[in-house]
Amino acid sequence: MDATSQLQEQVNTIAALAFNAFGTLQRDAPPVCISQDSPEPPANPSKKAVNVTEQPKIMSTALVTASNQFDMLVAALPLPEGGPEAQLKRIAELQAENEAVGQELQRQLDAAEKELKQVQEFFKQAADNCLNLKKPD
Repeated sequence: MDATSQLQEQVNTIAALAFNAFGTLQRDAPPVCISQDSPEPPANPSKKAVNVTEQPKIMSTALVTASNQFDMLVAALPLPEGGPEAQLKRIAELQAENEAVGQELQRQLDAAEKELKQVQEFFKQAADNCLNLKKPD
């Protein structure tokens, strides 16, 4: 697997861990009284015992581990050669190449549209000719 795919996979893993951690914390949080005037929230006895103190520790450890793995993958990326100036030069070259390819594609698109109009005109003429040859009943 290439470095980009590994980084994307690790980002997805971190997102899934964070999503599950936040959801679990919300689900298992004890009821809280919003104001002093509101009645005490009813206790929500769950059917299975949830270790509310250990589960966040386990989830946060998994999240930190995944984050550290991401940091290691980023650190393993090759450094760009030539520094920022070389990068800017390469970006300018790629933009110029992109512009040239875009112009060529536009020319091809224009030619294809012109050819499509000709084909549509020929089809219209053929259809008109067929209708004109049809004998009335």
